[in-house]
Amino acid sequence: MRSAHSYFMRCLRPLLACSLLTLSFAHGATPPTPQAVMDALTRANAAVVGVQVTTAEGARSAQSLGRTRSGSGVVIGPDGLILTIGYLIIEADSIQIITQDQRSIPARAVGYDVATGFGLLKPLLPLRGVTGVSLGTYKDAEQGEMLMAAIGGNDADVGMTRLVSKRPFSGYWEYHIEMALFTTPPISNHSGAPLFNQRGELLGIGSLFVGDVMGASPRLPGNMYVPVDLLKPILAEMQSTGTSKLSRRPWLGLTSTEQGGRVQVVRVNDDGPAKIGGIRPGDVVLAVDGERVASLEEFYKRIWSHASPDDEIKLTVLQGADIKTFTLKAVDRMSTMTRPSGI
Repeated sequence: MRSAHSYFMRCLRPLLACSLLTLSFAHGATPPTPQAVMDALTRANAAVVGVQVTTAEGARSAQSLGRTRSGSGVVIGPDGLILTIGYLIIEADSIQIITQDQRSIPARAVGYDVATGFGLLKPLLPLRGVTGVSLGTYKDAEQGEMLMAAIGGNDADVGMTRLVSKRPFSGYWEYHIEMALFTTPPISNHSGAPLFNQRGELLGIGSLFVGDVMGASPRLPGNMYVPVDLLKPILAEMQSTGTSKLSRRPWLGLTSTEQGGRVQVVRVNDDGPAKIGGIRPGDVVLAVDGERVASLEEFYKRIWSHASPDDEIKLTVLQGADIKTFTLKAVDRMSTMTRPSGI
């Protein structure tokens, strides 16, 4: 396996030499020794696993994510609890964990949180000799700091990447988090890939490839990670209920973009509330319940301000040359999908 200790050392030693030099200038302090950093990252990498998923027959999410999915995860608990990105395990029928000694171990889904995007897995057999990693915080990570991204599974790999930005993030799929981590250079198989600081602490879980980690020109490609700070308040709740209270919110079934103070609908989900209610691709969203919106963040927060996931929501849109108001019957996103066994 390519992530064996000798390969790990060969990959990271020259990168660490560069990153530690950068930190000494950036922080104005004596950096940790290369050996101390290597030991911490070696321990962290030992907790990284591959995740392979096959979804249930007829799964709605297969249209956009495929029936078979692969990514990574990382052990965060003494009982083998694994943290990954949630879209890997949506509507999962079969889940396999690939260990660093190439064992394939069946696993079950423990939780999927729509609000943050995190997923939790539990292997059905013991993970021998694997220690859970410590959870760090994005608050200690500084712009320009070198971090380690790790990929598990058959294509296991490691590499150093630089933290470029910490800022809120709004996704086109009715998703918003108040803080996300953006790094460059990008890694290709980012789904569920853990991001570690040089103390070996887990900072985030890989979610996306993005073309603008800076959030403005010049455009620079990289990855977006969901910080583990968002997991800490809901971890116990996810383990006991399979999700969090914040995830029980209205969903309309829209894919949207934001440009120049305009929110435009790009796609509507088949049989979703938006399509049933009369919303079409190309519509420009002007207001939610009579209140103007000019960004994805405003749009989503207006929708989520409703107390119940199945509330009625009024959207005022520019449809062609006409301004129209539609009343949509929202739904709980999880109610539209097949739940994996265990959630």
